[in-house]
Amino acid sequence: MACWKPCLLLLLLATAVQPTPPTCYSRMLTLSQEITGDFQSLQAAEGVEPCVRYLPALYLDIHNYCVLAKLRDFVASPHCWQVAPVDALKDKARKLFTIMNSFCRRDLVFLSDDCQALESAAPVTTGPPEGQR
Repeated sequence: MACWKPCLLLLLLATAVQPTPPTCYSRMLTLSQEITGDFQSLQAAEGVEPCVRYLPALYLDIHNYCVLAKLRDFVASPHCWQVAPVDALKDKARKLFTIMNSFCRRDLVFLSDDCQALESAAPVTTGPPEGQR
């Protein structure tokens, strides 16, 4: 009788330790923040390839409808072919575009379509809109 109590306790601990899998929204938000941060780090790095300054600006806000076009333009940019950090960044951007355009399309809520807002400053997105919590 006492044997099953440690097993039950172990089972409860194992299920409590497993994190919740990411939702579509949280995956898009996290990946967009990673991409924006990586892009800013790439631009600020010393000794980086000169071609980096010719890449399109990459400040992402997944609540802005223009983000899809921004991602598409960044991935298609002919600048910095064969530069490893830029290729890695383009792969992340391609992944985010695919997630937003295919897998999580129904989960998207666009709050603006201000394309100019994605050109100059990194928007601060602290959480989902009220309807998506």
